[in-house]
Amino acid sequence: MILRITIKFVSTSINSSIKKSYNQMRPFFNKRLFNVQNFSCPYSTNHDFPSKVLELYEGIKMQDRYNLAKAITLVESTQTGDSISTFRIGLSGPPGVGKSTFIERFGMYILSQGHRVAVLAVDPSSLKTGGSIMGDKTRMPELSYQDNAYIRPSASHGTLGGVARNTNEAIILCEAAGYNVCLVETVGVGQSETMVSEMVDMFVLMVPPAGGDEIQGLKKGIVEISDLIVVNKSDGVFANAAREAVAEYTSALKYLHPSSPSWQPKVIKVSAKTNSGLDETWKLMQSYYNIMKRSSELSKKRGKQRKLWMWRQITSELLDRLNSDKEIRNLVDKLEQKVFNGEITSGIAADYVVDNFTHKYNVTKTN
Repeated sequence: MILRITIKFVSTSINSSIKKSYNQMRPFFNKRLFNVQNFSCPYSTNHDFPSKVLELYEGIKMQDRYNLAKAITLVESTQTGDSISTFRIGLSGPPGVGKSTFIERFGMYILSQGHRVAVLAVDPSSLKTGGSIMGDKTRMPELSYQDNAYIRPSASHGTLGGVARNTNEAIILCEAAGYNVCLVETVGVGQSETMVSEMVDMFVLMVPPAGGDEIQGLKKGIVEISDLIVVNKSDGVFANAAREAVAEYTSALKYLHPSSPSWQPKVIKVSAKTNSGLDETWKLMQSYYNIMKRSSELSKKRGKQRKLWMWRQITSELLDRLNSDKEIRNLVDKLEQKVFNGEITSGIAADYVVDNFTHKYNVTKTN
């Protein structure tokens, strides 16, 4: 609960009305309608919760990176207003395509244009230990030292979709801290790594300078949701291959339905190594942003995304509550064994778990 309130406070700052929201909430805090004692948060005590939330907000508003990191840690540790003055860009691509190098060079170029850049880089987690190397920050040494740039590596924790569970909230916090361009780098590439397109304004697919079988090897799903395809490493011995790849992708896109009626996806070749094509890439992105904003598609897209992520959060919250309930957990253990032995089907077991959980909730509510 505290995290939802924290995000509400922070995200409201985008519309410059956080203090007004706090004043409206003050009577509820005074009447203790929120059970602060049950809040699992290092900042929450009965007497200082509101002041700590505002302290965190003030730090983010002053563009302090330490407070921003602390706020994102809060969001990630458990479990929105909007501003169309910000630009959210998702990037995905196969391993080795040079995403981190491109983001660093591209981020430096955006900084030179007077913007503030936040990079949310998601690293894969180990299926065995749950750990993650999170080396993206070390691969962007120049960008990480810039005062107007913020890089936050996060572990995916096994979440499908190539993004961490709370990346969506992290984007909102970065925007509240004044970062008007947010780059989200995802894990790998494929059918399951398309979730990032559901939280950004523009989805960019990065591909290597190759054609033929390599192009066919890419999943159709991730190509058809791409707003821009960037052929990286188009320098040196790969220059000719890059030109061929641009031609083949441009031809392939003609047979796919664009995700927006206002924008026809483009293909461009760049070289992060030589900084070639970065300015053209940014111009294309700005063109997309302006077209989508003028047509009101951008605001509609964000509205749909908020609804989608509301239901994703509902699903996650229900799973968390199921797993934290000891009685239900014991029931699940028994049913899992029955499913394993083939005594009942997985569907029957699932219905039984849900029925028992909802029945228990209704009894508790009645009492």
